[in-house]
Amino acid sequence: MNHIAIIGLGKVGSLVGTLLSEDFQVEGLDRFLSSDDFTFPVVTGDVTDEALLKSFLKNKQGVVSCLPYHLNIGVAEVAHELGIHYFDLTEDVMTTTAVRRLAQTARGAMVPQCGLAPGFIGIVGADLCKRFTKLRDIELRVGALPRYPNGLLGYSFTWSPAGVINEYIKDAEVIHNGVRKFVPSLEGIETINIEGQEFEAFSTSGGLGTLCESLEGRVDTLNYKTIRYPGHAKLMRFLLYELILKDRKELLEEILTEAKPPVREDVVYVYAVVEGWQGDQLRREEFYEAYLPREIHGREWRAISWTTAASMAAVVELVFNGSLPSQGFIKQEDITLEQFLATKWGSFYVAPRAANQVQLKAV
Repeated sequence: MNHIAIIGLGKVGSLVGTLLSEDFQVEGLDRFLSSDDFTFPVVTGDVTDEALLKSFLKNKQGVVSCLPYHLNIGVAEVAHELGIHYFDLTEDVMTTTAVRRLAQTARGAMVPQCGLAPGFIGIVGADLCKRFTKLRDIELRVGALPRYPNGLLGYSFTWSPAGVINEYIKDAEVIHNGVRKFVPSLEGIETINIEGQEFEAFSTSGGLGTLCESLEGRVDTLNYKTIRYPGHAKLMRFLLYELILKDRKELLEEILTEAKPPVREDVVYVYAVVEGWQGDQLRREEFYEAYLPREIHGREWRAISWTTAASMAAVVELVFNGSLPSQGFIKQEDITLEQFLATKWGSFYVAPRAANQVQLKAV
């Protein structure tokens, strides 16, 4: 069996290891272990200890990093040195740029951004684009939310607070009027109505992955926005810019983690729309799903956890079964939706289409 390392055994990493352990020999590493309920062997250690990391990854065929974004580069560098496959979940543009640079001389596949957004949403968007002879507009939207929100923020941190804060602070890449550029996150607020429930969506960093580069010159508009309950963006702007907590990220992370702990009942909304010409006809194609918690191996997992973990496991499967290149940099849009959904864990994303259409209306 191929030997895979999972580094970072939090909400997602532990499930990635659980899924992959059905078909791979898996070993996990984390600095602190909050549970001993793992289906695969785990060890404790500091990932910033390069000697320890090299020793742990020796004789592995691949490594999956489920660490906070700022710790990924060190893992990628060791994976590159050892010539093994590398996968991560990062939404951070600088991290992806660094991984891409390493991939130029890599002996294994280097595949960042293997989660939900970036990740699955890019695969969906690229698939819709293939249905057109000429593109006009692409709008991609994802929201990981509590099903039953309370408080003014209407949010709970089922995902990494550090990652969320990073997405809110860094500028978002878009294509606007045919020009590739960056716009401030937490801006461009629009109203979305999903099956009678009103939401807001606004620009955040990293969700498009490498799509702007891939589609530059082919589309007039391309953007990604995060879905939240109404009023969320205004309150986050207050915290980040009026209280200037953007300069004290660790304090803000502590405040938000204490104030908005994870909930069991969450929902992940995935929505993509592409407009363009099919022959001489102007058309619009849409994808919409709402994903809920599901039971895996006798345990219920939050929607954000299983959608992220299943996406990662699907990409790992595609590399190891030869469906994707075994060397160099792999973009998420290089993966076809058909390939993805045909994998063991990508099949989790197959669900009945919602009867009601999603309606977007700019405010």
